[in-house]
Amino acid sequence: MANGALRVPGLTGPKPVAGPQLARDTSLSAIRLKDAGGRLADNVFHGLVLSCALAILAVVGLVLYELISKSQLSWHAFGFKFFLGQNWDPVQDQFGALPFIYGTIVSSLLALILAVPLAIGVAVFTTEMSPRWLRGPLAFTTELLAAIPSVIYGLWAIFVLVPLLRQYVQPWLARYLGWTGLFEGPPYGIGMLAAGIILAIMIVPIVSSITREVMTAVSQQQRESVLALGATRWEMIRMGVLRNARAGIMGGVILGLGRALGETMALTMVIGNRPEIARSLFAPGYTMASVIANEFSEATGNLYLSALIEVGLALFLVTMVVNILAQLLVWSVTRGAPARTHA
Repeated sequence: MANGALRVPGLTGPKPVAGPQLARDTSLSAIRLKDAGGRLADNVFHGLVLSCALAILAVVGLVLYELISKSQLSWHAFGFKFFLGQNWDPVQDQFGALPFIYGTIVSSLLALILAVPLAIGVAVFTTEMSPRWLRGPLAFTTELLAAIPSVIYGLWAIFVLVPLLRQYVQPWLARYLGWTGLFEGPPYGIGMLAAGIILAIMIVPIVSSITREVMTAVSQQQRESVLALGATRWEMIRMGVLRNARAGIMGGVILGLGRALGETMALTMVIGNRPEIARSLFAPGYTMASVIANEFSEATGNLYLSALIEVGLALFLVTMVVNILAQLLVWSVTRGAPARTHA
């Protein structure tokens, strides 16, 4: 061997080192595998969330389909007169939903009349005037009212509200406002007035929380600009805040109306459950939700059952329209608006 070099059989000379190239190829392969795995995970996640969204739409569609299909018998028997008739007689198979529509509208409007000023006052105080140590507990307590089950409201109304109305409030209203025709008749306590008051208490948290959110969406610069022009604090709240948030506040009011329209248990316990149309708020009444809850288990005939389902269909459609309108009004105010930082 020349120069003492050791030859190994099968090797004719030095070869280039393949380590760096192999590392680069391995790295590119790992990146490709990672990208493929990421795309697969994204596709799986997209499919899952799309299935969730479609499931919600499917549930709403199935509910609507069942209500329409099961109410066909009543619709063919009475047509549009079903919503204008006042006679509800299951024995004679005569059904008219006007007393229930009237009771639902009157109790809901009475609840709005009582709840909206209170809810807006709470929202204004919490957002603009409350000290920081009180703001959190007050907002939490207001929203806590929305978490109380409606049957608890009903029990409270029976044992506390109804006796107060029967002994003190209704006699006073009959004495001084009976000439209006709205407060006349025997003071039973149970009736349309009690239903409106308990509904008002139940929708205050909804209207108040939405009003607070849309007032918070009004920029701080708007407040400062109004104050810089020499406005008082009340004028700043009225012209700089409430005026700019009025569409969102109206959306909150309509959303509260949607809750009032569909309330069942508390209303059933205090409204009296009598299908009649009376001018006095002392008189008993009935709502669409209450008649379904009370009589569905007793509906033995097919026409009777179909009539109740048609009442449910009307309530479903009205509630959907009201809630969609409310969401559009709230969105028209809060879209793209940054939250205001409280001082």
